[in-house]
Amino acid sequence: MENFASVLEAVARRRPDATALRGEGGVVTYRDLDLRAGGVARMLAARGTRAGDIVAVALPNGWPFVAALLGALKAGATAMPLNPLLAPAERAQVLARLRPDTVLEEVTAEEADYPAVASAAPAIILHTSGSTGEPKGALLSHRAVRVANESWAGPVMALGPSDTVLAVLPLAHSFGLNGALLAPLLAGACVCLVERFVPDEVWAAIARHRVTVLPAVATMFRRLLEAPGLPDADLTSLRLALSGAAPCPWELAEEWRARTGVRLLRGYGMTELFRPISYLAGDPRDLPDAIGRPVPGVDVRLVAEDGSAPRPGEVGELWIRSPAALDGYLGAPEATAAVLEDGWFKTGDLAALTPEGFVRIAGRAKDLILRGGYSIVPAEVEAALLTHPAVAEAAVVGRPHPELGEEVTACVVLRAATAAAPAELIAYCRERLAAYKYPRRIHIVAELPRSATGKILKARLPR
Repeated sequence: MENFASVLEAVARRRPDATALRGEGGVVTYRDLDLRAGGVARMLAARGTRAGDIVAVALPNGWPFVAALLGALKAGATAMPLNPLLAPAERAQVLARLRPDTVLEEVTAEEADYPAVASAAPAIILHTSGSTGEPKGALLSHRAVRVANESWAGPVMALGPSDTVLAVLPLAHSFGLNGALLAPLLAGACVCLVERFVPDEVWAAIARHRVTVLPAVATMFRRLLEAPGLPDADLTSLRLALSGAAPCPWELAEEWRARTGVRLLRGYGMTELFRPISYLAGDPRDLPDAIGRPVPGVDVRLVAEDGSAPRPGEVGELWIRSPAALDGYLGAPEATAAVLEDGWFKTGDLAALTPEGFVRIAGRAKDLILRGGYSIVPAEVEAALLTHPAVAEAAVVGRPHPELGEEVTACVVLRAATAAAPAELIAYCRERLAAYKYPRRIHIVAELPRSATGKILKARLPR
């Protein structure tokens, strides 16, 4: 048995007066944070919370969220962060499905010395809907959380006590929770908390707090590049940016580096797996069409539809074996059995491997468009659209067709101060894709529907 909170307690003993958190609530040292988390743990114990109980944390980015999360862990409970951006109906659905024992919506600054209780229960439950839309709770052990954040703080981000990480991502999401909070705390760094993403305020915060590392999603990086404050922004402290939660196009990473002078590390992960594939801070190699290589301690394999290994260079379903993988889904043995097999997690993503071990994602196995007997990977059509100078974002889906089964349909967001008609974009793709692949219908939209973490919600695209 172990408790991830005890690892952070050790950091607090080594660096009691160092700044752990900085935000609207002021500065919180590592000693202060440990004591406030202890106050939450004592409060939970007084309420009758027992080891293994599920404690939902429904708080925005701020020190109360951090104290509540760590306090629940100290008490031996299982913490379940809830994204405050969930609509009331979505939140009610999650709570009804995952049924926490306690919901924390308010935390005081009460302090207590409360050493972490060793626990065999899961450390964290993260809500995920996946492709079904039904809420599932991914169970992450204390060991998985520790291993994941040792990887984040080590080879992925190369964090140290002198770093300041800007936490503008929702901390209830796995990318924000790990990359913007737990990994920096594990490294003894400072976390600068931002409750809302406003591009020019982010630029100002980077300069004011001398931020060194910026984790964000691709849409955030795009909005930052389009913000009026970029030309005057002081970025001399910033050494690294990381994308996650949704795919980051190579063109965006290139533009980001060209305009800011800062490298943008792309990677791959999901709620069930904390960034098992990534480019690393210490490795300067970048491949435009890959997402990186397995991080140390992670294995990958490709599996064809018949269960065999594809030939070199061919596409197969990506399976991953990682010590940071989920143990299963809460109360859902069938869903667990569908994704876990002999220690391997079946991602549902189609991928290919280079001889050097770099991973190229080709699309989702379930997202394949079946048109007239041909299988089409939406990501390939999206990549073609994104090479058009007027296209900022693209999402491709299959729509029912009476003769072909499905037809390729795209939704496109244009760059500011540009114009392109659907017919022009269709002709552009026709020149670059096989005849059966190019979209026959394109919708020009103001924005793509997205989840709170930036993932495109293809089910909500116009038909």
